[in-house]
Amino acid sequence: MNKKFILLAISVSLLAACTSTTKADAPDNTVKYPVTMSTKYSGQVRINKEPQRIVSLSPTATEDLYAVGAGDKVVVVDDQSNYPEEAPQSTTSGLSPNIEFILQHKPDLVIISNDMNNIVASMKAAKVPVLIEPAAKTLDDAYFQILEIGIATGHDGDSTGVVNKMKQDITDAQARISTGEKKLSVYHELDNTYYSVTSNTFIGALYKMAGVKNIADAAPNSDSGYPQLSAEYIVKSNPDLIFLADTKCCSVTSENLKARPGFSAISAVKNGKVTILDDDIASRWGPRTVDLFKQIVDAVTAK
Repeated sequence: MNKKFILLAISVSLLAACTSTTKADAPDNTVKYPVTMSTKYSGQVRINKEPQRIVSLSPTATEDLYAVGAGDKVVVVDDQSNYPEEAPQSTTSGLSPNIEFILQHKPDLVIISNDMNNIVASMKAAKVPVLIEPAAKTLDDAYFQILEIGIATGHDGDSTGVVNKMKQDITDAQARISTGEKKLSVYHELDNTYYSVTSNTFIGALYKMAGVKNIADAAPNSDSGYPQLSAEYIVKSNPDLIFLADTKCCSVTSENLKARPGFSAISAVKNGKVTILDDDIASRWGPRTVDLFKQIVDAVTAK
């Protein structure tokens, strides 16, 4: 039986040289099965035929699957996969997956973000291939995962088009930023206990690309990348921009933000420079990362 070994590092190199910017311009899908993928996090994964029954236990992977054109093969998703709307609804936990429930759906590909409940070993015993696509640390990680999912599902050309479109959209957004002006300072709020992100995280890197100064970078406990700041620290830092990624989880609004002690004196609050984010988009690393970056750029360039 013929095997096709795909080195995704080569795919990424080819992607960088690609000039295509839309999905329509993407090269034809050319994956031939069986295929053995040399993946970044899962090691070698053999897929005998194009998957027809895919289980996604990662909201980002679910978004990626639909973006590359494999959504019609998705039969089960985790309980956090709420986008796109056509994704099948489920109460299955990606953090504590029910192995029996998953196997009842006879999957021929399972995609996860973490190996919870020894799901990899369980799927291996059942001869079901598994892709592990953990939280991205960089944009390149996010691109890489989309490419992996595209190749695994027989949508390699489509996934290349998706990534090229993302790259172009981000480049276009960056072009709107003036490099000659004074850097604005920013506070990104993860929840209402003041957890934030530094520039060394996936989300923080987007702010760095937008040319702003992240107040969390100088926090005493910033090494983790996700420091818990104090109200006093935020007020003293006096950020020019505030982004709220806790409007769904914690019901934070511009109004109750302003009501916090000392916050009404913060420049961002006084000048109406508080941006309401979608918690889901701001916590995932799929194609909608472009939407998040555009929101950041809109706030940075607003007069």
